[in-house]
Amino acid sequence: MSKVLVIGAGGVSSVCVHKMAMNAGIFTEIHLASRTKAKCDAIAASVKERTGQDIATYEIDAEEVPAMTNLIHQIEPSLVINLALPYQDLPIMDACLAAGVSYLDTANYEPKDEAKFEYKWQWAYHDRFRDAGLMALLGSGFDPGVTSVFTMWLKKHKLKTIRQLDILDCNGGDHGQAFATNFNPEINIREVTAPARHWENGEFVETPAMGKKVEFDFEAVGPKNMYMMYHEELESLARFNPELERARFWMTFGDEYIKHLTVLQNVGMTRIDPVKYQGKDIIPLQFLAAVLPKPETLGETTKGNTNIGVIATGEALDGSGEKTFYIKNICSHEAAYEETGNQAVSYTTGVPAMIGSAMVVQGKWSGQGVFNMEQMDPDPFMDMLNTQGLPWTVEELDGPVSF
Repeated sequence: MSKVLVIGAGGVSSVCVHKMAMNAGIFTEIHLASRTKAKCDAIAASVKERTGQDIATYEIDAEEVPAMTNLIHQIEPSLVINLALPYQDLPIMDACLAAGVSYLDTANYEPKDEAKFEYKWQWAYHDRFRDAGLMALLGSGFDPGVTSVFTMWLKKHKLKTIRQLDILDCNGGDHGQAFATNFNPEINIREVTAPARHWENGEFVETPAMGKKVEFDFEAVGPKNMYMMYHEELESLARFNPELERARFWMTFGDEYIKHLTVLQNVGMTRIDPVKYQGKDIIPLQFLAAVLPKPETLGETTKGNTNIGVIATGEALDGSGEKTFYIKNICSHEAAYEETGNQAVSYTTGVPAMIGSAMVVQGKWSGQGVFNMEQMDPDPFMDMLNTQGLPWTVEELDGPVSF
């Protein structure tokens, strides 16, 4: 029995709220708020049509801490699920502290004026949440989130230590657009254009954005070019697995995406600093995000599969020497759309947000302070993935990756 408040009304939020409504035995009362109430109302109408469950909706500016605090006091949820933009993490955490409610998100905080992805700002809240007797669970999406849990499940059940780790994120879907991003355009482009970083021998090594490309044959997708880039779970994985010698993150991009992004960079449309236009300051990337197709509108036309997983090499738990395991999920865009009205990129983040929330409100994951997914018992989360639309498989490979 739990009452929850979800902040944000994009594709991820839509999936999360639909899946919460499908698990009414866990989420007995669902409230949804965002800057644009009409978006919340549209999600609520879809949920009502698909599940028969009612969702209460509200208009809120998540960066206005007093207003957020008042809304939380009004609703009195047991958990606030932040599915808004990463810029809004800290204000929502502040509001949760002021209102005395636990917190969950899917992506770490980043400042608006710099594409800098670090946990330091949120980890700094640990003592405040601990002293308030509250829990803040960070990164309950897929990557970060499921990939972190995959890693810790391997460490619990297969590997005593992990020496090398590669996270492989492949979207093999085709949405039919010349150029569109499968999640928030502003966040997507900031991630892709930032310098790549990977963990090696106790420190992060920085390389040019999109500077390393490898072809990999993904099950249910086929051969795709994947590029090494930075993703925030590398920071938490390195922190909670100090034996790691190397950890990297890879994401696939098609040639058309790379071509369009290169042109947009060359003409200055990916800039995040203000530019004067007709006497007003505008942020080019924010303007670009406004004219690109909205990710939540791509579900009906997107066909194909995602394939996201972890390849880990280390000392086998059974003492049989060094082993390499590959654990992954394959998700169908069409199946995701049929169930929730959203494409698989939103689905693979929204479902883990729901599962992480279920872990917290049911008390299967608990604590006082700020926590990452790596600090939690992976087993109940992994069990729920199999029953909630994201089944996983694990296989032993012949040896470490060669790339």
